[in-house]
This record gives sequence, structure tokens and C-alpha cells, in this order.
Amino acid sequence: MLKVSNNQFYTGETCSLFTTEIAQRTREFHRQIDGYQPTPLVSLPQLASKLGVKAILVKDESHRFGLNAFKVLGGSYALGRLLAEHLEMDISEIDLKTVASKLDKPLVFTTATAGNHGTGVAWAAREMGQKAVVYMPKGSAQASVNRIKGLGAECIVTDVNYDDTVRLANKTAEENGWMLVQDTAWEGYDKIPTWISQGYMTMADEAIEQATAMPEGLPTHVMLQAGVGAMAGGVLGYLADKLGADNFKTVIAEPSAADCIFRSGSSKDGNMVNVTGDLNSIMAGLACGEPNPVTWPILRNCSDVFVSVDDNVAATGMRILGNPLHGDTAVTSGESGAITMGLLHLLANHPEGQKVAQNIGLDQDAVVMIFSTEGDTNADRYRQIVWEGKLPLND
Repeated sequence: MLKVSNNQFYTGETCSLFTTEIAQRTREFHRQIDGYQPTPLVSLPQLASKLGVKAILVKDESHRFGLNAFKVLGGSYALGRLLAEHLEMDISEIDLKTVASKLDKPLVFTTATAGNHGTGVAWAAREMGQKAVVYMPKGSAQASVNRIKGLGAECIVTDVNYDDTVRLANKTAEENGWMLVQDTAWEGYDKIPTWISQGYMTMADEAIEQATAMPEGLPTHVMLQAGVGAMAGGVLGYLADKLGADNFKTVIAEPSAADCIFRSGSSKDGNMVNVTGDLNSIMAGLACGEPNPVTWPILRNCSDVFVSVDDNVAATGMRILGNPLHGDTAVTSGESGAITMGLLHLLANHPEGQKVAQNIGLDQDAVVMIFSTEGDTNADRYRQIVWEGKLPLND
């Protein structure tokens, strides 16, 4: 249920790719998109009291551009940067409404996705008058396929896992002269994944701006979920630069079926470790076996604890957020969005978790910030878990 590794490679060293200045530029780009507004930062005082901490602040990304997930922040910024580069313009000059008129014909963007990233790329391509072809790994939910197709993109489900689907998307892009917009990197492909992770900093910049104006104050503890680590690295990079890495504790959480960041952080040398196989998890957005080399250094340098948990921990987080204590606000959180809330519950109630909480000062003075990165993107499974009690914690 719970595997924990204290980070022996912590240095607190920040990264020049993820700074407050760059975050301001990415947020300025997002601000000019129709419908942009900061997603809510919700305080849960009753739950905080029950779990023995001062405050719990939840960034609710189910409200992002009507797409029910945060991923569009990365995809839209990367597409904007690509179009700016293609047109030899500055990103600040890109207007989503008029950029298509500057091209002889639409560009084709392609990506591999477990769902939310592909939705973001499809939406951004549509908004910019471009085309998108999205590949999904075997076992992908039909609801995700339908959502992507509904945004005007072509969607192809493969018969291989996520990491092999990434390789297939890359091969197809090269053969057809398409632009690959992938949120993980490899040798020779790191510019676009960097832009995507930088796009995610808008979410973190909003959260700190909101927390500053709230009585609970700035976070002393941040809990981030990781697939390849693109979001976790971008957010942590920003927070380390903005607040100072030594001024808060960071916990990185992953599904046990695809815990490549946990294994990398638990390794003898701190080098990236890949996980292979089917990578089966209800947390489809986190079911990735190969760390992102762009963001791994910041996760290695600035995380305090790496944790690997089973699917029922995320399911518990979904139920807690969706069924709040009297006086708290309900948050509709999907499987990948709720892993950190489920983990916070474990750290307060599980004997092994309580040891971790004590080690990192997760006590009555702690202000915990978590990011619920998606809503009920798979509505049927959300009801199975939250209504019908699928994947109980005592399994």
C-alpha cells in the first residue's frame, strides 16, 4: 500500500528553466486565451483539523478552460511557442484567434497521451485553427477517446503501453513531417517538453498568489503527483525558485504500478530508472514508466520524500474530496488528481505513514498544498469509486 524513500540526493539547487520570471511569461500567454481565469484554491479547515495539520489547500483544476484538467496549460503554451518559432515571432505576439491566418495551411500536431495531455493538445490545436492527431495506449478509456475526438482531433488507440505509444507517435511524426508535442523528453528532444513543463507553472503561480491572500498562508508542505514528472518538476521548480527549496517540504507520489520517479530516487546513484510492463493503474495520467530527463534533476535536487502507493489510495482521496466534512467545500477529483489527498490521509492514519509525517514535520503547524489535477474525466469510473465504493482502502 505504501512505499517510502527519503531523498538522499537533496541539494535544494534550483533550475534556470523554471523560475518566477519564466512563470510570468507563461501566465501572460495563458491570460490572453478566451476563458482564462485562475482555478480555485480551496481551503479545507475541517479536514485539516481531523488530519492534525494547520491547513489543507487544494488547487482544483477541474475548472480549467472547461476541460476538467490542468494539462491544457502545457499543451497550449508549447503550441504557442512552436507557432511563434515557425512564424519567426515572439510568443507575446501570438494571438490564438488570428494566428491561423498567418499560415498557408494548418500545421499538424501529434502526441501520445493517457488522456488529459491529448485533450489539451487537441483543444489548443482547435483554438489556434490547427490539426491534431492523438495516440493513446492500449486500455485507454473510451470516454477519453470520445472527448479528444469531440475537440476535432483524430484519436488512435494503440496495442502497446504508454511509453511505447510515445515512441510510435514520434516515429509517425517524423514520417509525416508533423510536429510532436510530447510532455516527456529524450536525447535530442527536450525543447518542447521544457515548454510544456513551463506552461504548468501558471498553475503554481496562481496557487502562490492565492495562498498569499489567504489567512492560512504559504505552504510549508507540498504534495505532487508524478507520471513522467513533467508537472511535478515544473511546479516544484517554480516553488523552489519563488519560496526557496529549504522553506517547504515536498512529497512526490506515484502509483505503485508505474513508480519510475520513486525508483529513481531510491537508486544508489540518483540516475533515472525505467519501469516496464503494462503499467496498469486507475491513475491513467500517472501510468508512465520512464522519467522525464528535463524535470528529473529538479525532482532529485528539491524533493524530500518519494512515495509509491496502490490504486486504492487514490480512490480514497477521491472519496474524501468528493464527500467533505461539514463546512468544507467538495472537490470533484479524478484518479490522478486525488492520489495526494489519499496519501495525506495515510500519513495521518497509517502507522508507517505517521512515521513519515513526523520525519517531515507534518504536524499542527503544517500548511499542506496539493494539486487536484483533474476532475471526473472518466465519469463512469468516478461513480464506481465514489458512489459504489470500488477499491476500498482495506483491500
